[in-house]
Amino acid sequence: MSHEDITLTAGDAEVTLQPSNGGRVGGLRVGGVELLRQGERFGCFPMVPWCGRIRDGRFRDGAAIHQMPLNSPPHAIHGTARDGAWTVARSGTDEAVMTYDLVEPWPWSGRVTQIAALSPDALTLTMSVETYDSSFPAQIGWHPWFNRTLDGGEPARLDFTAAWQEERGDDHLPTGNRVDPKPGPWDDCFGMPEGVDVTLTWPGQLELKVTSREEWVVVYDEQEAAVCVEPQTGPPNGLNTLPRLVTPLEPLEASTTWTWRAPLS
Repeated sequence: MSHEDITLTAGDAEVTLQPSNGGRVGGLRVGGVELLRQGERFGCFPMVPWCGRIRDGRFRDGAAIHQMPLNSPPHAIHGTARDGAWTVARSGTDEAVMTYDLVEPWPWSGRVTQIAALSPDALTLTMSVETYDSSFPAQIGWHPWFNRTLDGGEPARLDFTAAWQEERGDDHLPTGNRVDPKPGPWDDCFGMPEGVDVTLTWPGQLELKVTSREEWVVVYDEQEAAVCVEPQTGPPNGLNTLPRLVTPLEPLEASTTWTWRAPLS
């Protein structure tokens, strides 16, 4: 796989993209320090054509019920594109474009395009889902695993203000009720109607802000090694509760930007 990796550089920032490993960002180094958890399943992977869990792997589209593989029993989780090989459409010094054609078990044909654009202090990821055939429900999101500590420093601190938290049932899926945000640890979806805005601070080392025009973000910090901040176009189980339609005239598009700087002393 490694010979197909793409490296983007800008200033002292370096990004590794892994088209053959689910179109993921395999690494982000700033000043030589790796910010993303390393490993085949980590880095930052695109969640498409759905985000988070689908209850029992089933969703309805009109009268039809579709069954997805239960890759996180009893649910299906995080889409299918992270398990496939993506194609490099274009790559340069600081920008690359990768595409992925939706295939079975997803029941519709469509194309996913992901653009990674690096500047000295930011990485922007943009994704779209297009169809030239039948319309279908879909979601877009990203699942970054940020290292909890950098080079043995203090653990990252998470700061954000959400309008609400999706109440989580025992099955880890939203119940449909919105509640006031609760303290962590989290494996929870939050609503930010003004757009996702979450800051990670590694004290004395780096501050990184995750932003998106989307209003949903899942925060997952139940593992010791990493903290996940996942902007997405709808809540978990959203293909059932809040589907976004991809049509031949209207693709589904989303983007997220990570911006970093040395923290203010």
